[in-house]
Amino acid sequence: MKTRHVLAALVALALASPAAGFGRFGDSAEKLLNFGKRAADASAEITTEDEIELGRGIAAQLLGARPLVRNQALQTYVNRVGLWLALQTERPDLPWRFGVMDSTDVNAFALPGGTVLITQGLYDRLADEAELAAVLAHEISHVVERHQVNAIKKEMGKDFANELAGETVARSDNEVVRRFGNRAFGVGTELFARGLDKNDEYQADAHGMVIAARGGYNPYALVSVLHTLDGAAPDDAGVALMFSTHPNPVTRIDYLDKVIGDRLEAYADVEAPERMVR
Repeated sequence: MKTRHVLAALVALALASPAAGFGRFGDSAEKLLNFGKRAADASAEITTEDEIELGRGIAAQLLGARPLVRNQALQTYVNRVGLWLALQTERPDLPWRFGVMDSTDVNAFALPGGTVLITQGLYDRLADEAELAAVLAHEISHVVERHQVNAIKKEMGKDFANELAGETVARSDNEVVRRFGNRAFGVGTELFARGLDKNDEYQADAHGMVIAARGGYNPYALVSVLHTLDGAAPDDAGVALMFSTHPNPVTRIDYLDKVIGDRLEAYADVEAPERMVR
């Protein structure tokens, strides 16, 4: 991907230290968007291994209903973009995986532990690689913040903590982790049909823009995606699921205007990425 000099400097900074990139946005933006440590503290009692196991179980259920598109070039391309973005975060060492699901619905999912899925229906509506990066960065933010794990914990209430405590005592390699995960797989799968809290979505929008900028993409490409979704016809069945699980696109744009505004303008002047794989 070709870039201007300012973009090359940003990428070099991100590779050297992802967290350090926030300093370039000014103190107010850094305070607003520095989310890595908060995410790490939010679910301290859940190990990374537990989180990964939970995500894999949910992914198996989702992909059992909607498998990946049989297009190796497409899957490789989306993984290349997604992995590059994941390297710009505070959790680069997760076993990140990205995939395009064989579905005409317009949607994307982030699963605990680093699996991100986007539907063919959404992929086909994206104009360029910058918009793809915007969508993937949004979902990556959910994983970095552990939004899904926290939502599952909230839904299960005391059952979640009790199950984890009980199985920690009886733990034997991964067998117990798998038993623990089975209790939460159903709740996790239902969560993706219902959607996350709207505040989680707003937060992922803002943080996703930062991740996209770190990766050398125009951070405002997300706004373009939201405009595209807002322009869908009222009878467009493809966007029904997206609208039922996410805040209204106009509301999301208004939020970004308030918390981001023009703070990332310096990173918007980049050349258009390469054409997407179709």
